Amino acid sequence: MKIPSETFTAPARHKNLLKKTMVLLVDDNAAVRKGLCTLLEEEGQSEVVGQARNGREAVKLAHTLQPDVILMDIAMPILNGFEATLQILSANPAAKVLILSAHSDDAYVDRGVAVGALGFLEKQSASEDLAEAVREVAKGSFFFSPAIAKRRASRKN
Repeated sequence: MKIPSETFTAPARHKNLLKKTMVLLVDDNAAVRKGLCTLLEEEGQSEVVGQARNGREAVKLAHTLQPDVILMDIAMPILNGFEATLQILSANPAAKVLILSAHSDDAYVDRGVAVGALGFLEKQSASEDLAEAVREVAKGSFFFSPAIAKRRASRKN
């Protein structure tokens, strides 16, 4: 028996496999944003839906675009990544922020977690870990670069 195409819908589990993770990139460096876009496009499971050059733009775009994950730099003009994260999560507690920074000492990581970020990715390891980090944070899981995760685990012991 042939099923007319207009009445057939894929099971929900298959729809979820096809949905890409919508990402908002926030970094004041255009070259970094371009590189991150390329990495995410090559990975194929994420789509960059917007880019912001500073924290203030990030807050506006996060509200307008409602991305699945906000990939946030810390050191930016106008409004830094920590303050932007606080404002974004204040307006939308369900937002998922992944910090991406060259500053990865414990004080920065602890502050990122304190303001509500679900993860912290070192720029130095972004090419290896970016896709996994975005997937985990999109699911609501925590993700830390391997070096950060190791330090955090040793602090707990």
